[in-house]
Amino acid sequence: MEVKIGVQHSPRELVLESAQTPAEVEEAVSEALAKDGVLALTDEKGRKVIIPVAKVAYVEIAEASHRPFGFTTR
Repeated sequence: MEVKIGVQHSPRELVLESAQTPAEVEEAVSEALAKDGVLALTDEKGRKVIIPVAKVAYVEIAEASHRPFGFTTR
């Protein structure tokens, strides 16, 4: 699953591939916002991303898209 996080005062967004389900990510974001703490997510390689909730502009949760490669017909 792909998670995009917009950070205030940053021209780029953070993008990570996570093994967590959309519901788990949504729950983590909601808990972090309620506690006004930090948002901590883990990507597929086990790296942890920690962001202060006060700096989060938006969080986009989407299923990973499997793009075709090579010679394909549509």
